[in-house]
Formats: sequence, C-alpha cells, structure tokens
Amino acid sequence: MAATSVLTLEGIDSLIAANEAAGLCGVAAATIRTWAGRGTITAEGSDHRGRKLYRLLDVAKAERATRERARRAA
Repeated sequence: MAATSVLTLEGIDSLIAANEAAGLCGVAAATIRTWAGRGTITAEGSDHRGRKLYRLLDVAKAERATRERARRAA
C-alpha cells in the first residue's frame, strides 16, 4: 500500500496497513503490531488480503505518545 493513500478524502481518518503506518511513523511494522497488541491502537477493518487496517489519526497519536514518553524517560 502506497503512502499516497493518506491523501484521500478521508485524510486523517484513512485506514492504513501496519507496514504503511510504520513507514509514516519511522518505526518497524512490528511496533505497530505491538501497539495493537497492547491496545494502544485498534484495528478498524481489514483489506482484501486480510491485513488489519488502522486509522491514521490513531497511529499518529500513538507514535507521538511513545516519543513523548521516551523523551521524558531520557
């Protein structure tokens, strides 16, 4: 899935796969799946291949919160 899907009419409510979310946040796809496993983000659907899709806004909020926690811990 290409990063250009963010530029859809849905904007920040776009649904994106873990690998796309990872690329946008600068983290590994495993990190996105870890956030989902912890309940930090929730899958909002799935694509035609069965991959879980996450709301762009939720992913961005999780990424920001993670970076803020890391900065406070340093």
